[in-house]
Amino acid sequence: MLWYALLVFAVAAERVAELVVARRNATWTLFRAGVEHGRGHYPVMVALHTGLLACCLCEPLLAERPFLPVLGWPMLALALLAQALRWWCIGTLGPYWNTRVIVVPGARLVGAGPYRFLRHPNYLAVVVEVAALPLVHSSWLTATVFTVANAVLLAVRVRCENAALTQAVPA
Repeated sequence: MLWYALLVFAVAAERVAELVVARRNATWTLFRAGVEHGRGHYPVMVALHTGLLACCLCEPLLAERPFLPVLGWPMLALALLAQALRWWCIGTLGPYWNTRVIVVPGARLVGAGPYRFLRHPNYLAVVVEVAALPLVHSSWLTATVFTVANAVLLAVRVRCENAALTQAVPA
């Protein structure tokens, strides 16, 4: 459990790093007349991701979930791959990447990096991580509940982001 707790704390630290990058990028995009969309769902997203990390720590302890190597190691690999994909997205979008939906009118869509293959590769990383991280330590209840909640949130988020990009990006 100690190694798993360290993994969850490392993911939490990664989230803080994301927020630092996002804040810097928000300043950059807003200075360039960026417009924020979907403010209403952002606090829900923050609560969901915070709750996920808390439940990743609580469920194995409270429900006495064991580490099952046949499940844990592949899920760890998926969680790490999700992190790599997320940072590939961040690096590809550069100052346009954000945890909020902020678009600069007239900017072109990025078609490099993982965006060559998927319209929203960062959300693939989120989906994989939300399912895999709890399962590293057999927390199937956390994986199930947060996967369903994340699917509902992403339905709203992707619709919001697509609408914002359609309005702001030239055809």
